[in-house]
Amino acid sequence: MKTKNKFLTLLILTAGTAATTAAINKFIKMTAISKNLLGESESLCYKWRLGNIHYTKTGSGKPLLLIHNLNSSSSSYEWNQMIPLLREHYTVYTLDLLGCGRSEKSNMTYTNYLYVQLISDFIKSEIGHRTSVIAAGESCSIPIMSCSGNPELFDQLMLINPLSLLAFSQFPGKTAKIYKFIVDSPIIGTLLYHIANSRQSITEELLRNGFYNPYSIPSHYIDVYHESAHLGISPKSVYASVKCNYTKCNIVNALKKINNSIYLVGGAGIESISHRLEEYKFYNPAIESVLIPKTKGLPQLESPKELYEIIKTYLG
Repeated sequence: MKTKNKFLTLLILTAGTAATTAAINKFIKMTAISKNLLGESESLCYKWRLGNIHYTKTGSGKPLLLIHNLNSSSSSYEWNQMIPLLREHYTVYTLDLLGCGRSEKSNMTYTNYLYVQLISDFIKSEIGHRTSVIAAGESCSIPIMSCSGNPELFDQLMLINPLSLLAFSQFPGKTAKIYKFIVDSPIIGTLLYHIANSRQSITEELLRNGFYNPYSIPSHYIDVYHESAHLGISPKSVYASVKCNYTKCNIVNALKKINNSIYLVGGAGIESISHRLEEYKFYNPAIESVLIPKTKGLPQLESPKELYEIIKTYLG
């Protein structure tokens, strides 16, 4: 009888803890999205086969597709400072990748192949012309792989702060798969995700890797990143997929194969960025590169005018 009572007590305590954690998760989510900052701008919707994709289109001229960095807090908002400059010369498209921003965030594993198919299908369906693409950070492998398989869809490529070729070649190991399993769990996994994507964690990441000048980060930017990280049904799914290397692939053979013009832009404040860009040139000597002084991971937000001049010079 005593054993049965202990078991019931443990069950009640466990259920109470789970309910409390679930309530905390709900509160964190509602607080993060309460300002509706990403909803301030209107967007179009591309009904892709794996989920709805929110995108924008503005300006006139040859098409230019801007792809934000691939992580759980990123969105097409990263290009907000660039759009007013670019739309005078280009028809500018921005999109929220599946699992990011305002696009659909289903509970699934996101892979590089999925995003390659998304970009190819988007250009065919919504743009309908050969398109120049600018991608940032972890997303840089997407247009490379897509262009390698469908060169007729692409004009010129510009990659801003791409990962090293070794980093892109990582694959999900046993530990990563266990971690993804934990994050995918409904209560504890969600809490771990909220801790990893708290406002403080996002702020520290932007200070460390995003901006060269830590005093130039408006609090508004942090609010937008925080909101983006908590919108949708399962924002943690893309986080787990990126963190556990499901979105990465070896791009060396694709780099060798591509005949389209490729330009690399690096934030001069990033350690060893010159060496990283030289790796790309080793496999494709036609690649050109340039560094933007006093910037790190987000020159499109920190130095939009300098980046705009580079885009005009290289993409025409």
